[in-house]
Amino acid sequence: MALLGGKKDEAPSKPLFRREEESVSQRSGEVHTLLGKGSEFEGKLTFEGQVRIDGKFNGQIVTKDVLVIGDGAKVNAEIQAGTVIINGQVEGNVKATQVIELKTPGRVKGNLETPSLSMDRGVIFEGSLKMENIGGGGKPPPPGGEKK
Repeated sequence: MALLGGKKDEAPSKPLFRREEESVSQRSGEVHTLLGKGSEFEGKLTFEGQVRIDGKFNGQIVTKDVLVIGDGAKVNAEIQAGTVIINGQVEGNVKATQVIELKTPGRVKGNLETPSLSMDRGVIFEGSLKMENIGGGGKPPPPGGEKK
């Protein structure tokens, strides 16, 4: 007689354990790394997944994924990312291959380059904006249709 009530010959229908990396990569929209309030970091930050900065950061940030600058964060950096969401203060140039979202009470002093921009009312932006398809998906069609 088995103590757990199952038969010895039956294979478990679900694995008994799962690697943490698998479960993390399957959950989109969740923060994988957090530089919390009160933290200060200087240097070059490269990562995969989503990172949220709520403290102070000086240097360079490079990723193909999502960077979130939280409300109260102060970032002085050159940023290259897939998606950048800014709620805090950023000084430096920001280049995103997918989208840049500027949320209230965000402040940006620097140049932005992205194929798509979203900006809330009340955001302060001082710099220039260049919008083109920088994600490598080919050139957009010329305005007014294609001519032969």
